[in-house]
Amino acid sequence: MLAQYVYPSKLGLFRIVRHGHRWRSLLGEREQGRHDTAESALDDLLGAWPAARLPSQLNRWRYLPGPAAAPARRAHKAMPGWRLAG
Repeated sequence: MLAQYVYPSKLGLFRIVRHGHRWRSLLGEREQGRHDTAESALDDLLGAWPAARLPSQLNRWRYLPGPAAAPARRAHKAMPGWRLAG
């Protein structure tokens, strides 16, 4: 799952999704646009869907963080077939 802001409305589920270094604004599965910041994506949704009564601040949307970075592989793990001295 990608990092995203979500807000349910009578018109559908509005989402602002991080996509690489850009943000996508969506209503349901339909993309509304691509933006450089989450705030500009929100401004676009507010202008396009005034009847949805979307909150004008992102801190009033639900934020779902993306996946945590995978832990690095242990450096001291023995290689297959190698015996550790000691």
